[in-house]
Amino acid sequence: MKNFSHLLVKEIKELLNKQLIISLAAMLLIFYFIGSVTRTEMKKAAAKQKIAVLDLDKSEISRNIIGALNMANFIIEEKAGPKEQVVEEIRNSDLDLLVVIPSGFGNTVSRFEAGQVETYSYLRGISISGGRKSEIVRAVLNATNEYLSNDFLKKRAPEINPELLKEPIKNREFVVVREKMAEGSAAAITGSLYAQSFILPIILMMIIIYSAQMVITAIAMEKQDKTLETLLTVPVSREAIVTAKMLAAGLVGLLSAVVYMYGFQNAFSFTNDEVSQAMSGVAPILKELGLTISTQGYLLFGLSLFLSILCALSLATILGVLAEDYRTAQSLSFPLIFLVMIPYFISLFADINTMALPAKILVLIIPFSHPFFAMQNLMFGHLTMLWLGIVYNLVFVLVMLYWAAKIFSTDRVLTMKLRWGKKKVIL
Repeated sequence: MKNFSHLLVKEIKELLNKQLIISLAAMLLIFYFIGSVTRTEMKKAAAKQKIAVLDLDKSEISRNIIGALNMANFIIEEKAGPKEQVVEEIRNSDLDLLVVIPSGFGNTVSRFEAGQVETYSYLRGISISGGRKSEIVRAVLNATNEYLSNDFLKKRAPEINPELLKEPIKNREFVVVREKMAEGSAAAITGSLYAQSFILPIILMMIIIYSAQMVITAIAMEKQDKTLETLLTVPVSREAIVTAKMLAAGLVGLLSAVVYMYGFQNAFSFTNDEVSQAMSGVAPILKELGLTISTQGYLLFGLSLFLSILCALSLATILGVLAEDYRTAQSLSFPLIFLVMIPYFISLFADINTMALPAKILVLIIPFSHPFFAMQNLMFGHLTMLWLGIVYNLVFVLVMLYWAAKIFSTDRVLTMKLRWGKKKVIL
């Protein structure tokens, strides 16, 4: 056990080198820079924005619209003159939105006829605030339409609620999950769950790919530098060597993933606030439906993730043995990346439980697939699929460990090479 611990520490030191620490620090700085720029743009978009308004009507209704725009956090710069001249003037200014209220607008609306308000958006680039102004103007006009229509209906039918005339049919929504039922919007619940778990597939993909690449590269470099031969002569079993390499890569990979997750969260903290706001309204419904994860559920998810990492590392160990040098090691990581990308995209856009059986089997054969769907299986009570995935990954790890140990127990670990040109493995 003492020799194994020394070997594990040695592997961790080799992986946690100066280059890795510098790259992680640089990544944190990049995420910080992205977050700073993004938050600055979000603050600019939320601050008071200047728009131009050309009121050719000068009626009470047009002044009310301008007042509503002012209350909607706009700084109004009123213009005068012919419309074509003002449109051209704004084109050569720093303003990017013009609202034109035509002459006769108030009289038209007073006769309960359709009046038109023109908006001119000047696109000079792509930014968060670029299309936000026109959306706010549209919202103000919709609110004005709502007020005017309610006022018209009250005058024509004062004894009837205008809401009943406009919406005589109400939809009362209920969501059923297994034996539980709650009143609420299925779209809102699905959207909040998706927003809550959006970052999870990214983190899973990053952990698996990063850990696997480290193992492949480390073994390839040991073969290239001839240090693997020395390592195989130490009084430690070959199984212990394989296990130490995999465990060290897994620990360093998890550490790197934590750093990436911390940087990612700080860079996009504004989205976390939006997720919290979205979740606050439906949280009681989620709890009532049982769509929350218990401590036991998180432990099962952690077990599924850990076994998937071990699956990736066991495959990476064998692929690393096939590598001849650092260059070929990089190319050998692509099959693993491809296998991780499949469940990653499927978890974002599809439900594994409703897929066709052949496609479902093909996806679940990939050992990295199971943690991508573990949270969904826990929430909706598909525990059989979750446990089958855990057992499958455990068997896969044991088989691959046995195969890797057999390779390391012979001289083939030093002689195996993958010749891409000849497309065959030389033993």
